[in-house]
Amino acid sequence: MRYINELSPKLQLMVGEITKMTQTIPENPETFKYYSELYSAMATTIQISAELQKELTKRKLYEKETYEEVIWDIIEDTKELNEETLKEIEEAREEYRQGKFYTHEQVKKRLGLK
Repeated sequence: MRYINELSPKLQLMVGEITKMTQTIPENPETFKYYSELYSAMATTIQISAELQKELTKRKLYEKETYEEVIWDIIEDTKELNEETLKEIEEAREEYRQGKFYTHEQVKKRLGLK
């Protein structure tokens, strides 16, 4: 128990969580370190439909690419699209302020719809 006080607060919290999971308190610092690294490396498992798994598989750039990498690529693409879209919206607003636009009536007339 004396080793717990020698750890950083974050590590103490992790050890506390591991202790709850294992219901035992390791006595030496190396065991604390092992459990802490193990705890911080744990991944979360999610359930996805077979349809989504097929879609993610189609998006793989290479056979051994993980689903996590595919998902991160999708997130990155979405952020880029959002940044580009925001830029285009701001440009459109500026054009509107400058009067560089056509009304529906003007478009209809120009296309011969009215």
